[in-house]
Amino acid sequence: MSNASPRAEAVPDSGTLQLQVRAIRLQALRTHAFELARPDGAPLPPVQAGAHVDVQLPGGLVRAYSLAGDPQDRSHWLLGVLREVDGGGGSRAMHERVRVGDLLSVGAPRCAFALVPGARHTILLAGGIGITPLKAMAHVLAAQGVPFDLHHCARSPQHAAFAAELRATVPAGRLHHHFDGGNPAQGLDIAALLAAPAPGTHVYYCGPAGFMQACADATRHWPAGTVHCEHFKPPATSAPTLPAGSFEVLLARKGIRLQVQAEQTIVRAIELAGLRVPTSCLSGLCGACKTDYLEGDVDHQDYILNDDEKTRCMTLCVSRARSPLLVLDL
Repeated sequence: MSNASPRAEAVPDSGTLQLQVRAIRLQALRTHAFELARPDGAPLPPVQAGAHVDVQLPGGLVRAYSLAGDPQDRSHWLLGVLREVDGGGGSRAMHERVRVGDLLSVGAPRCAFALVPGARHTILLAGGIGITPLKAMAHVLAAQGVPFDLHHCARSPQHAAFAAELRATVPAGRLHHHFDGGNPAQGLDIAALLAAPAPGTHVYYCGPAGFMQACADATRHWPAGTVHCEHFKPPATSAPTLPAGSFEVLLARKGIRLQVQAEQTIVRAIELAGLRVPTSCLSGLCGACKTDYLEGDVDHQDYILNDDEKTRCMTLCVSRARSPLLVLDL
């Protein structure tokens, strides 16, 4: 989740850490980098490149932020936060109310945007603050000596976060900045870059809505399993649909059967039964509520699961059942 998940109400994962804000640095216009570390200096849990964490903010908001640091450096976690002018208040709270020395409750890392091993070549495409998870990937690929190119699209050099760190990390000739002055037509020609997929090449992209659509359009002809992305928020043109009628959910391990009404999510039905499901984005973006299912026909409406994962698990916040009964491994 490169800048923040779009929903204000959330429940962090179990295993929450109390981390201290070790440093705050201006990275670009309206963008700050936050270093989070254990107060006692102990190593943080291991993470994958592309992972994100839930952060409990002043005022009670919970937001998911991608980890932008080198995954091999467990001394601290690094967040890059763009202050959103029209956001829901999370980035404003980070910029205005969080100070060096503060303690923040941070959930366990989750990763729905992981590097696939074995690629011959990797193309990383970032739009604006979408650089955060891709920067972590660049650290890993550079350390492994895997061939890759990183393209970072931004309005201007002043808007390009982590530029100095990227120059120090990405091999010479492999870092490409594209500045469009606010007009995407003057920036990177994404369609031309991705016109001819080379064997063994994988593409990873993250950024704002228009950038994501351009990347999606440019990769429609790429082989299955070679294109990977992470959204800031659900695409504006694809809101989840609620099928007519209700269905039943059986929580197999608890032996509890629930009715999910047409206007309800599965998460809400479970909560009304007095139980709790870990949630964060409530939009099918983060994987906090990803759960195995044992029986039933699932109407998948998330943005993170691949075809193989959809045969065995689902996101309870947006996905539903096409069948009368859905059996969950809960």
